[in-house]
Amino acid sequence: VLKDIVKRNNIRDVDMLERIIAYITANIGTTFSATAISKYLKSENRVVAPETILNYIKSCEDAFLFYRVKRQDIQGKKVLATNEKYYIADHGIREAIYGNNMRDINLTLENIVFMEMLRRGYEVTVGKADANEIDFICEKQGNKIYLQVCYLLASEETVRREFGVYERIKDNFPKYVISLDNFDMSRDGIIHMNLPAFLIQQG
Repeated sequence: VLKDIVKRNNIRDVDMLERIIAYITANIGTTFSATAISKYLKSENRVVAPETILNYIKSCEDAFLFYRVKRQDIQGKKVLATNEKYYIADHGIREAIYGNNMRDINLTLENIVFMEMLRRGYEVTVGKADANEIDFICEKQGNKIYLQVCYLLASEETVRREFGVYERIKDNFPKYVISLDNFDMSRDGIIHMNLPAFLIQQG
C-alpha cells in the first residue's frame, strides 16, 4: 500500500508519509486536525505545513487506506469542517503497523461498525449535539440510523453515557447502542444490540 501511494503521487519524503500514516493509524476514531499532526511532527523535529499533511492524507484516502468521516451538528443541521475522524480500511493493518487493537478495543469496534455501514451503502457522519458526540449517523435513501458503539456496558455510568447521548435527539429514527454484551439492555426506545448480531443482520 505504501509503495502504491508513493508511486502514484510521486512522493519524495517517504519518511514523512510513514510518520503521518503511523499517527492516523494510532488515532483512528478520534478527532484531530492537520494542525495537530503538524504540531506532533514538530515535536519530533520535523517541520511540515498543514496543507502538505492534508495532501498526504488525501493520497492515503485515494488509495483506500483511510476513510474520512465528517462531523455533523445535529441541532444546526450543518456539516462541520474541522476535527474530522479517520478510520482504516482494515483494522488488521492497524495491528500490523501500530498494534494495541485490544488495548484500544472501543476504537477497533467503532472501525468495524463504520466499515460495515459503508458496505451497506450508508453515508456516514459523526454526530455532535451540544457537548455530546454520537459515534455515527448513517443515512441512505431518506432513512437514518444513529449508532453508539462501545466494548461493554459494564457499569451504570457507562450505560448512562452511551444511552444518554440520545436525550436531545427528538426524531423517530432508530437509535442503537451496540456492544459485546449478550444481555439486551434496551431502554427508553433505544435499541441495544450485541455486536456480532448487529453485523449479521440485513441492513
